Amino acid sequence: MSRAGFTRAEILRLAGGAGAAGLFGTRVHAEQSGEKPAMQTRIIPSSGEKLPVIGVGTWQGFDVGADAVARKQLTQVLATLFNAGGSVIDSSPMYGTSEDVAGTLVAGMGARSKAFIATKVWTRGREAGVQQINRSMQLLRADKLDLMQIHNLLDWRVHLATLRDLKSKGRIRYLGVTHYTSSAYHELEAVMREQQLDFVQVNYSADDRAAEQRILPLAAERGMAVLINLPFGGGGLLRRLRSKPLPDWASEIGCASWAQILLRFVIGHPAVTCVIPGTANPDHMRDNAAAGIWPILDDAARRRIAAEIN
Repeated sequence: MSRAGFTRAEILRLAGGAGAAGLFGTRVHAEQSGEKPAMQTRIIPSSGEKLPVIGVGTWQGFDVGADAVARKQLTQVLATLFNAGGSVIDSSPMYGTSEDVAGTLVAGMGARSKAFIATKVWTRGREAGVQQINRSMQLLRADKLDLMQIHNLLDWRVHLATLRDLKSKGRIRYLGVTHYTSSAYHELEAVMREQQLDFVQVNYSADDRAAEQRILPLAAERGMAVLINLPFGGGGLLRRLRSKPLPDWASEIGCASWAQILLRFVIGHPAVTCVIPGTANPDHMRDNAAAGIWPILDDAARRRIAAEIN
């Protein structure tokens, strides 16, 4: 059994595509009735809370400092995310001014209730970690964060004790760990087996599927939600595909761009909770968010995507 009474099979069933036909019917009904189709959601196993499957990462794109023009455009990015039913905004102290920019914009929009704000601790030592977390909360204009993660497992034993204390005091809702490279999977797996975590964040894409071997199945087994970074292979995969015509079958699965195809491949894995592609472009955010509206792909469709990519 996982936490909250969910078995692994139940987590995969609830998160996966078993109800794709019903979801497709719901979408068609919404379109015919003039309603806006809702973004798909996945459960957070430790609580049962539902989380929209598409969010936004703030690395590079939100590191704009006081640039008023860039901030205005990023306000449009966030508005597009929220209007599409998304909520997750992922940041880190290592992302330059991104925490401050994201926090200021969300507060200025009066959208805190719409946002699921995640950030990280990325330093060594307990006191340095506490100071950094407090600073992140100030920059993000939030006295309570939805998710605090240990960035790249740096000094994770020390920081995990701090995060558990913060969670017990109600200052954070969920805790987790992150990494962005498969070379760290051995250590990541060991932490996941030893510790009870709410979330794990890891890299996964159609051309980088190492997480499928042990990390994603283990997350489902241990009752951990999964955030996915680098769903476009760090951008290289998407850049390569943009000059290639969409396959004839793209429209059959509701995809109008390669970005949507790549995102739907990732979302299609039943252990994945939410994907957080980074962007500073409202049009790209709109395109990304659209990938979360159609029903979850089945295994056959995901195999077809993988074959096309590789």
